[in-house]
Amino acid sequence: MVVVIAHWAEHIAQAIQLYALGWPLKEARGVLGLPFPWLVTSEWMHYGYALVMLIGLILLRPGFTGRSRTWWNISLGIQVWHHFEHLLLLIQAITGSYLAGRAAPTSIIQLLIPRVELHLFYNAIVFAPMVVAMYLHRKPNSAERARMRCACAVEAGR
Repeated sequence: MVVVIAHWAEHIAQAIQLYALGWPLKEARGVLGLPFPWLVTSEWMHYGYALVMLIGLILLRPGFTGRSRTWWNISLGIQVWHHFEHLLLLIQAITGSYLAGRAAPTSIIQLLIPRVELHLFYNAIVFAPMVVAMYLHRKPNSAERARMRCACAVEAGR
């Protein structure tokens, strides 16, 4: 979760740099991207993060039951698509052949929405159901509590 929040913070920092501070896109690189500009342009790094997120969502999935599992599955499903988009970007970066004749690697949805805004959106729609899933996991109903394999739920009545 620390990595997810840090990644989310990087995208928010980039958006603040662009829209609140008026920085040009090439200079708005988030916090870590300022001293390490290659982080923003590295399709390998972005793909790696998308893959780690996907693997993490898959590995943690068995710990969720009932309503929390439904929300976790929503997050996982969205991340499957997000991972596919990053795989597409990585393949384009490796081959030098870009989607729709663009000048740089381009994802499918990026044909409609600029990359900065798209990644803010993706992060939000993957993160929000994760938060709901974790909240519901900590507050299970009696049927969900009976199926849980952990002791992290808040005690009933709290």
